[in-house]
Amino acid sequence: MCSSERSSGLQPSVVPGSDPSLILELKTRRPVSLEGRAGCETWSVDFSPDGAWFAWSMGHGMVWVVAWPLDSEESQDDGDDRADKSFSCGEPVWGLAFGPRPPKSPAASHNDTQKGNKKGNRLLLATGLENGVIKVWNVRTGNPLFDLHGHEGVVRDLVFPQNGKLTLVSSSRDRTLRIWDLNQKGSKVQVLSGHKDWISCCCISPDCSMIASVGRFDRMVCLWSLRSFTFIRNLTGVAHRTFYLLASCHFSPDGALLATAAFNGSSWWIDLWDPYTAEKLTTLVNYCEIYGQNQISAIQFSPDGLHLAIVTEERALRIWKVGQKGMVMQTKEDRGSNGLCCNFHPQGGVVATGTRDGHVRFWRVPRVVPSLCHLCRHALRHSVSTHQMEPLPIPRRILEYLTYRNVPERLQTPDDAAPEEEDYGDVAPSS
Repeated sequence: MCSSERSSGLQPSVVPGSDPSLILELKTRRPVSLEGRAGCETWSVDFSPDGAWFAWSMGHGMVWVVAWPLDSEESQDDGDDRADKSFSCGEPVWGLAFGPRPPKSPAASHNDTQKGNKKGNRLLLATGLENGVIKVWNVRTGNPLFDLHGHEGVVRDLVFPQNGKLTLVSSSRDRTLRIWDLNQKGSKVQVLSGHKDWISCCCISPDCSMIASVGRFDRMVCLWSLRSFTFIRNLTGVAHRTFYLLASCHFSPDGALLATAAFNGSSWWIDLWDPYTAEKLTTLVNYCEIYGQNQISAIQFSPDGLHLAIVTEERALRIWKVGQKGMVMQTKEDRGSNGLCCNFHPQGGVVATGTRDGHVRFWRVPRVVPSLCHLCRHALRHSVSTHQMEPLPIPRRILEYLTYRNVPERLQTPDDAAPEEEDYGDVAPSS
């Protein structure tokens, strides 16, 4: 854990947690005159793909990047390369993302070594600004590389694909998504239009075939092809109710599920969809029935796909099991500082949440040992779509499991939940 000696000047301070699940909190040291004023929000947080770095937008145009874990000996041994860094963007930062993913093949890693590149020299940080500009930084050196121009409104979300390519997807309040080729410093860009209002969130499927985006007020959950840059479908077009406001979306790690958080005028809903067939598989929870009308700010699947993190306006973090068990963890409410975003560590076990006051909290989240069934499903669904799965000559029960159709149509609260079906599959972690 990071020691309090690092909390000097503009660096974050570390507050040990009193809650069993709270690990620490990073707080910015602002002048009293700036506390609580507009512009200090943490709109976005992210871990690097290898989990070695953490970044958050601390407000007032500043982004802070720290080596993870905070007490890592490697960060001390590597000198300036692993030192904490601050990036001054000049405008409020609404979205940020690390990328690209490190090369998976030994050949790619060998090529980097032959060229004299240190581990992590390819690591970039993209920051989306309020004026529509995207700034791209070299994380190791802390230097700006280039700017991307084209958006005419706030750049709300940024995401890199998981295939290691220098491609960046951005969504904006100008109602468009843009796909940038960073090999050419953004001179080659694809523009996706179709939303009728602000785009509040976007995500890329793990197989890098689809982009999902949600419009804040246009009642649309759109799927786009990342291969042909064309519109595929609108998921809400087949829903049994009309959405009024859409807040967030996220693909499961195997790409077989898409979670969306939406408000229909009286209730918040979290739905799980099959992105290939546009079928709504289940409603995870009618949030207002249980917790009242607390706005959902962000949702994200855990790296193993077994849990879903939900951040709400009263700063509470709730972890739900994507099955019949329902909620497995809930933090204390704190209405004095609204929650805005969340992000899991790539190896799991920790989730970071950002708040309206510019702070970040790190929570210890449940660890489970996935069942063999779940691991097989995860590996298969990562490369096989629902349409390819359905014609296979396999027993119906196995097909339902592989396509997540064995999940009940509506998941209950923990108090009312039925016993978990054994074929869903996880076992408690060993001590």
